[in-house]
Amino acid sequence: MATTAPRPLASDKAKRIVEAMRASVAARGAAGSTFDHVAREAGVSRGLLHYYFGTKERLLVEVVRRDCDIRMSVLASALADASTAEDFIDVLVRNLEAVIEHDPAVLVLLYELFTLSRRNEEIAVELAELCRQMREQVATSMQAKQEAGVLRLNAEPEAVGGVLFALADGLALRFLIEPERDPKPTLAAAVVAARALIADPA
Repeated sequence: MATTAPRPLASDKAKRIVEAMRASVAARGAAGSTFDHVAREAGVSRGLLHYYFGTKERLLVEVVRRDCDIRMSVLASALADASTAEDFIDVLVRNLEAVIEHDPAVLVLLYELFTLSRRNEEIAVELAELCRQMREQVATSMQAKQEAGVLRLNAEPEAVGGVLFALADGLALRFLIEPERDPKPTLAAAVVAARALIADPA
C-alpha cells in the first residue's frame, strides 16, 4: 500500500518543522506533540505544517526518515572503510554506542513511531519500508565485503542484517529502560553473537 509522499523539504521552514517535531517528541512524546506546539517552536504558522505534511503522522515519519538517512549515510561510509571482520563489527558497535550515549532521542522517537504503527496503517507501511531499506543497505555492505574477501558470512546477508538490527534494537531498548546499567558487558556479549555470523575469511 503506497502512501502520499510529503512535499519536498527544500525550504528552511520545512527543515525547522522537522527539527521542532523531533525535539517535541523527545520532550513530550508523540501524543503531546501537537501541531500547535510544533508550529510555535518552529516559528511558522500551523497551516504550513498541514501544507508540507498533511498529518502529524506523516510529519513523524519524515522525522524518523531524515534521522535514518543521516545515520545510514554515516554508517555506510564507516563500513566501507572496514578492512577486517572485526573492523566491520566494531563500526556497528560504535554506531550503536554513539546513539545510546549522545542521541537517545532518536531511539525514543523510533519506539513512539512503532507504538503508533500498531494503530495506524500508514505509519506501519512507512516504518516497515524504512526498516527494509536500512536492513538492505547493511546487507549490501556485508555482501560487498564478503565478495572482496574481507569477511565471511555464515548466513544470507539479509538474514544477518535482520539479526544485527534485532540485536541493536533490543539492546537500545534495554539501555533506555535501565540507564544506570553499564552497557559494556552486554555489548561485549553482543559482539560474541555477531562474530558467529560475521567471521574472518576461511
